[in-house]
Amino acid sequence: MRRLALLAASVALLGAAPAPKTTPIATADPAEWRAAPAPGVALAISGTRSAPGALRLDFDFRGKAGWAAATRKVDLVLPARWEIRLRLRGEALPNDLELKLADPSGENVWWFRKRDASFPRDFEPLRVKQRQVEFAWGPAGGGAPSRIGSFEVTVTAGRGGRGWLEVADLALVELPAEPPAAAPSAVASSSARGHEARLAFDGDAATSWRAAKAGPAAWTVDLGALRELGGLVVDFGSSFASRYAVDLSEDGTTFATAREVASGNGGRDWVALPESEARKVRLRLLEGPSKEPFELKEVAVKPLAFSATKNAFAAEVAKEAPRGAFPRYLANEQSYWTVVGVDGDPDEGLLSEDGTLEAGAGLFSIEPFLVDGSRLVTWADVSTRHALADGDLPIPTAAWESGELSLETTALAAGLPDASALLARYRVSSRASVPKKVRLVLAIRPFQVNPPWQFLGTPGGVSEIRSLAFDGGRAVVNGGHVVVPLVAPTASGATTFDAGDVSDLLRAGALPSAARVDDPTGLASGAFAFDLELPASGSAEVVVALPFHRERVPEALGAPSGPDPWKGLSPSDASALFGDLLAKERAAWRERLDRVVLNLPPEAERYVKVLRSQLAFVLVNRDGPAIQPGSRSYARSWIRDGALTSEALLRLGQWGAARSFLLWFAGFQGEDGRVPCCVDRRGADGVPENDSHGQLLYLVAETVRYTGDRGLAEKMWPRVVAAVSYVDALRQKRRTPEYETPEKRVFYGLLPESISHEGYSAKPMHSYWDDFFALRGLKDAVFLASLLGKDAEAKEYARIRDELAADLHASIRLVMERHGLDTLPGCAELGDFDATSTTAALAPGGELARLPAGVVTKTFDRYLANVARREAGEGDIYTPYELRTVGSFVRLGRRGDALHLLELFFRDLRPPEWNAWGEVVWREPRTPKFVGDIPHTWVGTDYVRSFLDLFAYEREDDAALVVGAGLPDAWVRSGHGVSVRRLGTPYGPLDLSVAAEGTGVRVRLSGLKSVPAGGLVLKPPLPPGPVSATVDGRPLPLSPGGEVVVRSLPAEVVVSGGAAAPPSNPSRRTR
Repeated sequence: MRRLALLAASVALLGAAPAPKTTPIATADPAEWRAAPAPGVALAISGTRSAPGALRLDFDFRGKAGWAAATRKVDLVLPARWEIRLRLRGEALPNDLELKLADPSGENVWWFRKRDASFPRDFEPLRVKQRQVEFAWGPAGGGAPSRIGSFEVTVTAGRGGRGWLEVADLALVELPAEPPAAAPSAVASSSARGHEARLAFDGDAATSWRAAKAGPAAWTVDLGALRELGGLVVDFGSSFASRYAVDLSEDGTTFATAREVASGNGGRDWVALPESEARKVRLRLLEGPSKEPFELKEVAVKPLAFSATKNAFAAEVAKEAPRGAFPRYLANEQSYWTVVGVDGDPDEGLLSEDGTLEAGAGLFSIEPFLVDGSRLVTWADVSTRHALADGDLPIPTAAWESGELSLETTALAAGLPDASALLARYRVSSRASVPKKVRLVLAIRPFQVNPPWQFLGTPGGVSEIRSLAFDGGRAVVNGGHVVVPLVAPTASGATTFDAGDVSDLLRAGALPSAARVDDPTGLASGAFAFDLELPASGSAEVVVALPFHRERVPEALGAPSGPDPWKGLSPSDASALFGDLLAKERAAWRERLDRVVLNLPPEAERYVKVLRSQLAFVLVNRDGPAIQPGSRSYARSWIRDGALTSEALLRLGQWGAARSFLLWFAGFQGEDGRVPCCVDRRGADGVPENDSHGQLLYLVAETVRYTGDRGLAEKMWPRVVAAVSYVDALRQKRRTPEYETPEKRVFYGLLPESISHEGYSAKPMHSYWDDFFALRGLKDAVFLASLLGKDAEAKEYARIRDELAADLHASIRLVMERHGLDTLPGCAELGDFDATSTTAALAPGGELARLPAGVVTKTFDRYLANVARREAGEGDIYTPYELRTVGSFVRLGRRGDALHLLELFFRDLRPPEWNAWGEVVWREPRTPKFVGDIPHTWVGTDYVRSFLDLFAYEREDDAALVVGAGLPDAWVRSGHGVSVRRLGTPYGPLDLSVAAEGTGVRVRLSGLKSVPAGGLVLKPPLPPGPVSATVDGRPLPLSPGGEVVVRSLPAEVVVSGGAAAPPSNPSRRTR
């Protein structure tokens, strides 16, 4: 079993020297520790006879995500320098080990975290250094701990399962002040005259140490004191060692080998020595290609940060390489990407804006290079453009232009879920008037497309390649993943990091030549090379396949995935195969995406293209029935994202996807009715987010409304009953006498605090987002009970609904009064402003009519003022979840504001031709910081729902369907106007067309299985002035509210109003 102390980059073995002062954190008495597992996780705390004084944790994750935590109270004032020491052993699948320190308030938490830890079977010491304990969460927002009120040992589900952990000799150790270091000095086994040992450590590359004679030699530097270090940069002279060892000594006498280099290529070597300590560093130079004495020009000892992570080390190497030699993100620049996959498959690839293809989540990449004569062409040497097939399908192209050459990389996923493959077509073209020879190189590299600052879910950056073999016409990465050129390459080969990265060799005019390498650094690379003869003004193509599932692949790729040597297809046959697959996938995607048909004027077609792309991305990102907002950072399934995404799916005719998600997610509801916030491969997450329960109820009702499936309502009824019971129990916790006091009255009747929509991760709050979703769910429970003829339940649920509504609105009024607000607050504690969260009150909450109109107006006026400041240059970041405000402005009758916001959000599609938003937008596009998944499909379906609101939305207070409230006058008055067919509504699919008719408009309505009780309320764009209407040629009286209401279908309505309308544009406010 792999030892934890050796596994952890951030953990070092306990030294033998006793600490000056040790404060035990007692583990001998289990009664002093409290078990705090996540819901559904079993944890027992006990002592152990085999190790007296040790604390034992027996845990069982029971197929759930979550944690098993043992916590105890302490009162520790932390000294200036400290570390935590303990011994541990255990037996379990790889899970995350966490040590948590909380301040006396319990609100601010710091932690040491080791992902995928495997526990040793026998006790081994663990030493956690002060710098390895990082701020985790809390209102403090950061900083270092000074006083600790509790200590926690936690196992968090990685692979989950059952297991045990024992902890002994847990202590806080005060460290003495660092002694002053003596000046470093260097010695060697021998030195040539004028090339003394010190000259390799003088910072001057013009001097050097050289051994006095050929053969093995040693060079040692004494750092003057025990010192932490992260590695070395070794610059060899003309006679270098291709095989050498790096030895470290803590006491200056006893050395241990920390790293061996077996195939060095001279010049500069980067040697990672993560989490190392040494008084002396010794290089034992063993073999080299030259018969001359070894020469070292300079050795630099690098700090811990040099190899703190694989990504940090790769960035250090990339710093000194020419731009384009490594991925853009290693130059500390943001890079963008899109997803490539088939509907419902658990695996997806990524294509970067620079044309690099990632083979799967957390895996290696294929990066193209062109060799034009002696010129190496990289992503840094070209201009780029981007496209999706048909402008909206999840079949992306990244194209390079460099002089007379161009390269188009088109990525395609083909096949069925669990039997699909990623393919890439590389089309090299020449505009030269004469034939041209060009080499296309497809490098296999140990880097993801996903950048290193993408820290959630699947951390980005380096993806280790420890073995790479070229065999049978294929490349096999880490013994499992296969890269198959459909056209036989001219040459291929692999290289270790020590022997030189593939980009180094390409710049030297060479190609890796080894048939197989094993590389303990995890940074092996390799390449296929294709020598292409381009006709005058012509092109040539290469196609590569990467099966997501080696056992099952698309039938068309059966030969290249099989066990026999693969000889390749002719270029024409390979291109034809790709073309056939492309045509098949294009047709399949068109059928999925075109169920709702939107016809807009040409200048507005981009809105439809982006809408269809969001639907495609949702289907690609989902794993079977599990709707997920992303494929990397957010490859998990939230009921929040899934419920709102499902509404978008239902409106676009994707009933099956929404229904299957509902049935799947509902299966994770707890026996007590609790609905988990999130589910992933480990099971249900235990973190309480109190919006989730109402969201399940909402999803059940919406799916039943859109599909008309009464049987589904019957099937889900027990889950509805359980969820309502759980919501009611939660709110009763805040309806006790304690919450009738003036200090706590603002919380009366609300759901308890939670991190909610993760807007309150620092400290859980009483978020109104939770309450509006609970209220929405209770309304839907009443609907479902009534539908099923369960009158008693409908009456009881209506009582609970009305009680919560009264408590919720009373709390909002009281918070506004206490904080002197004229806008709606986000939570009861802070009275904070969060218009993006407040949108839930309008949709799907349906509470617009109950909220003070003036306050709602001021809330969204303030939001617009914030947007204006952002547009003027204030702030560096926002989240495009704000797209949901577009639907709010439509509901508020502020058409111009809604359309203006759409225009602004469309500027932040990155790259714009790929039709995708990330979760985070930075003002400077190359800012190297977290952006969430791209595409992020909760963001994307916020756009879908808001955009479809322009055409039609439900108005809950009078049970009406409002039509055309967001359509801009310019669209209606251009060409043939606007039309939509089969637009999903709770009353059935709607067919709608709106076109200019003089100064008014002609609206044609048909479809729907039933007309809503409040009718169809027409709000097309009209010039100011009195409104009149006819339906099917007969006068149509206005409603008492002055609205045009249609109560039977089909209908043809002409609505007139005011004088002739002046020319308008989408950003202008119109009625």
